[in-house]
Amino acid sequence: MKKIILLLSLLFILIACKEDKKPDDTNLHITGYIKGLKKGTLYIQHIRDTALISIDTIIINGKSSFESHLQLNSPEMLYLFLDRGQTNSIDNNLPFFAEPGEINIKTTNDDFFEKAIITGSQNHDLYEEFSKIKQRFTNSRLDLIEKSMKAVQDNNKALQDSISEQMNQVTKRHYLFTANYALNNARYEVGPYLALSEIYNAKLKYLDTIQKSMSEEVATSRYGKMLTEYVREIKVKNSDSEK
Repeated sequence: MKKIILLLSLLFILIACKEDKKPDDTNLHITGYIKGLKKGTLYIQHIRDTALISIDTIIINGKSSFESHLQLNSPEMLYLFLDRGQTNSIDNNLPFFAEPGEINIKTTNDDFFEKAIITGSQNHDLYEEFSKIKQRFTNSRLDLIEKSMKAVQDNNKALQDSISEQMNQVTKRHYLFTANYALNNARYEVGPYLALSEIYNAKLKYLDTIQKSMSEEVATSRYGKMLTEYVREIKVKNSDSEK
């Protein structure tokens, strides 16, 4: 009897150790809670060769919390996609700038994107700050588009030209703001990411300045290498066209 009790005790200890043990080959621990979600599937995805690829799948069945252990070679943008098992709404994909360490995601089933609170990543904090200011430019464009449509209906050519010029000015301000933001945060991976995703068709001088301002660590990251290669390709292309 004592032997049986001893064996059971050892078994419980081994099980407990197994549950508490973190995977040795991971450096990112994601925890989260989705209020109101009782059933569905979460996919953690990243972009490879212009396609979204799932790197982890989490089944939600009765419990609204979730966690994931992943290996990141360097900080990068990931996407938390929610499949509710029914017609997908547009509010089902949540981007977050992941980096090694502990990241927590809290949101709701009804407002999956809008109510999300993400903590634990400096890169994400910077990206979120950028996104809030970017929204102002987006709102300005939408207002001008609405005015432009009205001007077309009224056949007001002078107003159409004026609105077109205002649109150009908004675009220029957006590009300059993004370039400055990426430059000021070139010691973080969000810097080259914004250069590649937001102003990839900007003047070479902006992209080149951001690329040269990256820290050594960022320059060797995924987005740092991509920006360096992208700038190099543009320079080669420009050089060939001048011949």
